[in-house]
Amino acid sequence: MRHRFLSVVIVGACIAIAPIAAQAQDTRVHFTLGAGFTSPNGEVHDRLGNGYNITFGVDVPITPVFAIEGLYSYNGLGEKRISVPVSPVVNPLETGTVPTDFFGSMNMQYFTGSLIIQRPEGGVRPYGLIGMGVYYRPVKITTPAVGYAPGYCDPWFYVCYTGGWVPVDKIVGDRSSTDFGMGFGGGVRFGPIFGELRYHYIWGPTVKELPATINPLATNSSLVGQKANGQFLVTTFGIRF
Repeated sequence: MRHRFLSVVIVGACIAIAPIAAQAQDTRVHFTLGAGFTSPNGEVHDRLGNGYNITFGVDVPITPVFAIEGLYSYNGLGEKRISVPVSPVVNPLETGTVPTDFFGSMNMQYFTGSLIIQRPEGGVRPYGLIGMGVYYRPVKITTPAVGYAPGYCDPWFYVCYTGGWVPVDKIVGDRSSTDFGMGFGGGVRFGPIFGELRYHYIWGPTVKELPATINPLATNSSLVGQKANGQFLVTTFGIRF
């Protein structure tokens, strides 16, 4: 809910300053500020939830039809529940397993450079783009657990707690990867306001087996050796000034 509220606030601010930005459309360098919706695609969609994006870009026209753009984007993606069989001992054949909830969360940040092909003039200007960039994707895996919280009292935080066992999230994995990728898409500009859709494909690292041999009963052990490629659809609305 917080992510949606942040996107609405940014888009609303863009609309509010649109009259000021309209006066700057004849400049040689343009800046873009936008926010919107990010959706994982392909196999990533089975492991991560939808999220939001905040973008900041600079574009320089080469001709009335062609322009070069540099863009930074921050994407926060939601959690998705994954059920994994867990055993209290090393050999699950002795006691069996219990389905346990695990949650994966990720934010994605990237810098891209793109070639833009646009309608040279008019109040409504469609455009297309294609480019490449560097993508940083940190991933965190957590599972529900229980921890003991000692007593704590602070009147300035409006809390006095006697202590006890409380639910917590235990981090069982924390990884990140920086990779190359490409993006292409298009949009429409209505004066200083724009809306666009971009598809991103990222060439991820190969998942290698850990030094300890993976148990043949482990879930998805057949995925060892595959590449962690990423696919995302990014919808953005904003202002160009």
